Amino acid sequence: MKKGIVIKSTGSWYTVKAEDGSKTECKIKGNFRIKGIKSTNPIAVGDIVEFKLTENKKEHSEEPVGLITHIQERKNYIIRRASNLSKQSHIIAANIDQAFLIVTINYPVTTTTFIDRFLASAEAYRIPCRIIFNKIDKYDENELKKMNGLIELYEKIGYACLAISATEKSGISNLINIIKDKTNVFSGHSGVGKSTIINCIEPELRLKTSNISDYHNVGKHTTTFSEMHELTIGGYIIDTPGIKGFGMLEMEKEEIAHYFPEMFKLLDKCQYYNCTHTHEPECAVKKAVLSGEIAESRYISYLGLLDEDEKYRS
Repeated sequence: MKKGIVIKSTGSWYTVKAEDGSKTECKIKGNFRIKGIKSTNPIAVGDIVEFKLTENKKEHSEEPVGLITHIQERKNYIIRRASNLSKQSHIIAANIDQAFLIVTINYPVTTTTFIDRFLASAEAYRIPCRIIFNKIDKYDENELKKMNGLIELYEKIGYACLAISATEKSGISNLINIIKDKTNVFSGHSGVGKSTIINCIEPELRLKTSNISDYHNVGKHTTTFSEMHELTIGGYIIDTPGIKGFGMLEMEKEEIAHYFPEMFKLLDKCQYYNCTHTHEPECAVKKAVLSGEIAESRYISYLGLLDEDEKYRS
């Protein structure tokens, strides 16, 4: 039996890097399912697994095929909803030290709703998260003003932000210092520049990139599956497919406010211990929104998650 880390997942095949550095294409054992997780992919990039070599050979290869027989308990993972109105999840990556949400003010637009859902997902699975604002070289005065406003908003909550231009390699050295020797996941919409940023950090990878659609101003998918890249500076980057949206899974409605740090610290000041911060009197969260202590955009994101939770439960 061999042990290794899953560095690539295409849905049916898993590339496992063993402790000796060798790589093996693996399948999973029959009805392999992780207890308690309704997931479309029982094994994800970043998982530590045990596997054995079989007599089988992959098509057009002389290398033996491996069979994954066991997965070690994860320290964390991050998920998205598998599809609209699906109660199943899709695990993006596992055993992560820190997550980076790549955001663009334009080319394409990243909404605060999307940012807030990602941050709440990261909070739920105890994954430290930073926000990278990319393409600062393309923004006009109004777009830069909007970006600086968002940086002020999220840094006040406690999320470190970094403004960069991957095409001009501005801010990349700071990013390298933050990610080295850690397992990092990069996420965001298609077209925000994830692959371009990774190529700046590790030029030898030469990841495929593409321009966004000029007509729709949205990105085209260049990454179709999650893949873990080893870094010469130490550590890994997990590149993920462009993600359109996040939903709250595996948590109760009453817990959602716990994953908004600025709301969580006010919970004991609400009149009711199970306050939903919607209609109850003497709600500290609603008072903080009215006073400007909590950003209205964050409260709207919270209400959207509550509403979505109701739909999926009905």
